[in-house]
Amino acid sequence: MRCINILIANRYPVVELGLRRVIGRLRDFKVVACCHDGVSCVEALRRLRPDVAIIDISMPGLTGLQILSIVSSEGCPTRVILFAKCLGGRELVMAAEAGAYGVLVNDVSVEVLVQSLRQVANGQKLLSLPSSDQLSSAVAKNAPMLLTEREREVMRLVSLGLSNKEIARRLKLADGTIKVHLRKMFHKLAISNRTELAALAISQNESATPPVEDRAARAIAQRRG
Repeated sequence: MRCINILIANRYPVVELGLRRVIGRLRDFKVVACCHDGVSCVEALRRLRPDVAIIDISMPGLTGLQILSIVSSEGCPTRVILFAKCLGGRELVMAAEAGAYGVLVNDVSVEVLVQSLRQVANGQKLLSLPSSDQLSSAVAKNAPMLLTEREREVMRLVSLGLSNKEIARRLKLADGTIKVHLRKMFHKLAISNRTELAALAISQNESATPPVEDRAARAIAQRRG
């Protein structure tokens, strides 16, 4: 049985330990190195050339995407899986362009992690570069999972035509907090303005059958426009 060599690079020792324990139970996998910063990760990849590397996208020193770009330009054969806390559309495109075989979130189940390792070890890419239409479709489909409950509330109110001040008053938040929510949502959903956000909300039925006061607010907003 061929043994698959694995490199783990994660800024958090507790995450690295958990990954090492999971992989250590797999008879056909062997952890050959563990790194906690980007520079040492690049050095280990150059020296060991493992079959698969699991790299934290937010590594200190050099990010996961920077590490991937460096080793790819040098012709390193290692197949890279990036680990991330959360992921928006832009990161997916950047990871695919850089040559990542897959992207997993930190709270992925052990079963999915193991399955992903085996697929990548066998040369199967879990992440392909999407077209802009495919990316938009994927983001739209997964929007509810990408956003927090509060962000979904803000999205629904944006779709009703409310201004930041009106949304802040409705949710009893500061105007600046609404701006922060919007910036985060634009980033997660790979969009750039309120119009796109409103369209996405409508496609997700976030604003379906709004109460009378919401319909009145939207009518007022439309008259203002």
